[in-house]
Amino acid sequence: MWLVRSSHLHARFSADSDMGGVQKFHVQPVPRVGGIAIAIALVACWGVLWFRGKAEHPYFLQMLAVALPAFASGLFEDISKRGGVLIRMASIVLSAALAWCFLGVRVLRMDVPFIDPVLAIPACSFIITVVALAGVTNALNFIDGYNGLSAAVAAIMLAGIGYVAFILSDHLVWAMAVAGIGACLGFLFWNWPRGLIFLGDGGAYLLGFWIGALVVLLVARNPQVSPWFAFLLVSYPVVETVFTMMRRVSRQSNPGLPDAAHLHQLVYKRLMRWTVGSPDPRHKVFRNSMTSPYLWLLSSLGVIPAVLLWNNTWALQCSALLFVFAYLWLYRCIIRFRAPRWLVVRSRTSRKRHR
Repeated sequence: MWLVRSSHLHARFSADSDMGGVQKFHVQPVPRVGGIAIAIALVACWGVLWFRGKAEHPYFLQMLAVALPAFASGLFEDISKRGGVLIRMASIVLSAALAWCFLGVRVLRMDVPFIDPVLAIPACSFIITVVALAGVTNALNFIDGYNGLSAAVAAIMLAGIGYVAFILSDHLVWAMAVAGIGACLGFLFWNWPRGLIFLGDGGAYLLGFWIGALVVLLVARNPQVSPWFAFLLVSYPVVETVFTMMRRVSRQSNPGLPDAAHLHQLVYKRLMRWTVGSPDPRHKVFRNSMTSPYLWLLSSLGVIPAVLLWNNTWALQCSALLFVFAYLWLYRCIIRFRAPRWLVVRSRTSRKRHR
């Protein structure tokens, strides 16, 4: 709340004033330092655990410490607008490496023949873990394009992690997942639907790393949890990121440069057609915010079967394959203007013209 109410004091440094970019859909400068609120909420949760003498508080603090490089690099970009891609990637890799070395956040199995013996080699486990954590961290930032999108998707995924941890009585993972959910919900109160503050790179990196570390830790600490639970849980942001990279490479464009062909952007332009062309800025904010529920539902199509089938590797693999096909089908339908009519939202005036 303080970050929003005091925005006039720090807007010079924190506000996103670029409203003309291909990935910009807000109508006025908005602070993009929501990551500070997420970090404060997580620290506050650790403080409660420490004050009550809970056994989880030392590990919780260590997790916050190893997440600091990723968070700090993103926050620096949010404030200075000058953070280089290589610096941010190096910081995320550093956080992932620290988690592997000191916190036991390690990918030790995939339930795939010939791969699990390779993961028994520490160096291979280290490389795969770092790639996985860095990938999930970047993926959540990748989908952060509309009010309520990344934070709500993060809350949904953390709820899945927390549910399975609760079933297994893994109090450590459960406590950190619940803390993350609380941080997301507190942020969403100000971000959705009014868009009074943005998550920013710092917030997206922190939540992405938090989710990636917790889901890997849950699988590592509980052998009965299938590693495919982890993939299916984070399937929406990961599939979106991988597909976008492949699409850009196939078109011989720079994979690192932003474009306007993300799935969430297509949903905004071709499905959420309410008040298109209206000069009222409130209508644009509304369209922005109402785009996110489409993607919340898509993310849930990965999280729900992951939660229901958390210990069934074969069923999880089939569900992961179905999710990939569903994503590709939806993207193909929208890009070719063949989306089902019930997915398209129009104002009354535009509906009459369409008829």
